[in-house]
Amino acid sequence: MQVKQLFDLTGRIALVTGGSRGLGLAMANALAEMGARIAITARNADELAGARDELEAQGFDVFATVSDLSRVETIAPMLEAVSETLGPIDILVNNAGTSWGGAAEDYPLDGWRKVLDVNLTGTWLVTQQVGKNSMIPRGRGRIINIASVAGLKGSLRSDFRAIAYHTSKGGLVNFTRSLAAEWGHYGIAVNAICPGFIPSKMSQAVIDRIGEEIIAATPLKRIGTADDLKGLVVLLASEAGRHITGQTIAVDGGTSAV
Repeated sequence: MQVKQLFDLTGRIALVTGGSRGLGLAMANALAEMGARIAITARNADELAGARDELEAQGFDVFATVSDLSRVETIAPMLEAVSETLGPIDILVNNAGTSWGGAAEDYPLDGWRKVLDVNLTGTWLVTQQVGKNSMIPRGRGRIINIASVAGLKGSLRSDFRAIAYHTSKGGLVNFTRSLAAEWGHYGIAVNAICPGFIPSKMSQAVIDRIGEEIIAATPLKRIGTADDLKGLVVLLASEAGRHITGQTIAVDGGTSAV
């Protein structure tokens, strides 16, 4: 098979959670550029509509539907709407996530629950239903979990304490390994991407404060951009990545290597 064919996603249906802005929107754009029909979902209806308009202006086939992964009752209707409109889902990008900062000794229970409800429980419920209803019956699928380098290590910084976020992203890393082992015989590949500091609504305040320190501690001496995820998400979603599963790939300029 030619390399262009290996990366071609024509005819595939991709769902990107948290797809209304930032990294999620960039990855949706990349998958659409390679031929996939795209569904995006997020909590904010206005942001979601703006993302849909942006993608459609490029000529991409996009379906947008509102959901809040912290509210279990919104998940099944969202997935039903995607399947009814576009068809069974081939590619799932679990990008939706949230954070809550605070010292561990004073960390509030509602903050802990909010982060884990979205980053782990919501992600699991979407994945379970997509796997059961779309991927397992057809014997194929690609699941790409957006974790974080925060899931690979802790932090000594007093201005970057977020125990629930670190815990949830670490859980997502092992969730990826476990599901890859369990669902591999169905032809489903499951992998995780761990971005480092890339500007987004969630990370921008930290980058504004310590951007120069981040660059100094990064072997490649730069802060990443959303474009740095595009090629990797296409690889993992396509036939080019068909023999890659259970892997966690850091996109961090080398910070996790030192």
